[in-house]
Amino acid sequence: MSDGGQQLCGGGTCKGLCGGKGFETLKDGAWTSNPLAIQVLGICSALAVTNRLENSLVMGAALIFVCVGSNLFVSLLRKHTPHRIRMIAEVAIIATFVILFDQFLKAFYWDMSKQLGPYVGLIITNCIVMGRAEAFALQNPPVLSIVDGFANGFGYAVALAVIGACRELFGSGEILGYKLLSATWYEPNQLMILAPGAFFTFGIVIAVFNAIKGPDEEESK
Repeated sequence: MSDGGQQLCGGGTCKGLCGGKGFETLKDGAWTSNPLAIQVLGICSALAVTNRLENSLVMGAALIFVCVGSNLFVSLLRKHTPHRIRMIAEVAIIATFVILFDQFLKAFYWDMSKQLGPYVGLIITNCIVMGRAEAFALQNPPVLSIVDGFANGFGYAVALAVIGACRELFGSGEILGYKLLSATWYEPNQLMILAPGAFFTFGIVIAVFNAIKGPDEEESK
């Protein structure tokens, strides 16, 4: 491992990704402590923009981008940021990445930008992003912080996509413009694309996720 790689991983010799912590961090963020299905964080966008799978995918991509970028820079600057202003610095870093993604949508994907409205901007106050920056990136080296940001963003994006796919399928009978449930035998359930449908689907997804995951070791004792 080169000196640069050792520095990124904390200064020691890395076996595997960041001394073997990479896979554990990835699994924890994407599955064991899924930010949406387990911690129930960031539910505003999960309820507001998941009436279509396309919206869910874009919001998920936004969170991955912001989580990875903010975790990286918070980790890089962790030893140079005074403790008393750390949260201000974290918010400034997060806001920068949110603005970058928002401007990208406005420049290249204007229709989607209009559909998502203010919800991309609200990522600045998303508990997932701020929580990972404060609880993880501030205490860990850059590479591991990137893994953590990606894992939590990916876990959130997958849960968001499942909710969006279910709501679009049963609400309109199609997914991403492709008709999957024929109108000859299926009557679209308009409730699924309205606010109550988001709550019902969200609750079912959490229940199914926890049933598949099973109880934690501490809970099973």
